[in-house]
Amino acid sequence: MTTTQQTNYGVDEIAQLFPSLLKIDDQSLRERVAAVWNEAINTGCGGKGWTFDELRAVRFTLLAGDIDMTFVEHLNSCALQCIAIADVLESSFRCGIPIERDYLIAGALLADVGKPLEFDKDSLGKVIQGKFGQQVRHPFTGVALAYKHGIPDEIMHIIATHSHEGDKMERSIESIIFHHADFVDFDIAKFLGKRAARKG
Repeated sequence: MTTTQQTNYGVDEIAQLFPSLLKIDDQSLRERVAAVWNEAINTGCGGKGWTFDELRAVRFTLLAGDIDMTFVEHLNSCALQCIAIADVLESSFRCGIPIERDYLIAGALLADVGKPLEFDKDSLGKVIQGKFGQQVRHPFTGVALAYKHGIPDEIMHIIATHSHEGDKMERSIESIIFHHADFVDFDIAKFLGKRAARKG
């Protein structure tokens, strides 16, 4: 059952979905990231909103077939991959790679924040790309939500450029890191989906 009554989710509640939120050092930024997710959760699914349990059940991607990977797991995976990649880059290169970690983590957690608006449910309760999502993909709605809540430009850049919409732009270092982490998951999901389809 989908909730129609709005709930105000703060940092503590959003961190139950995305624990890496607590790794953002800047308290104000943590609160703004939580506020963006709060609005996405309450206004998504064609305006009906999502419960935490519903979000946890949404598949990672609708493009990879029936595989046991979820949307929430994907975002948590990407955030942890980004932190690990930043650790490796900073320890491996003498030149010193400037990485703004708070922006990187916030960008990883917000890159797909537009998907709760992109996704809807059909009459049988199956999660689908809704009519709105067919017209306005999640990088655009994600930036719109982030802008509304005062998210810094550098983080909106990550949201805007993380998918193929950003292929013609020069990505920042943080966006490059997230883009590749995102597609590690996505390409593996497609591989697993194809393998499952062959077995089926």
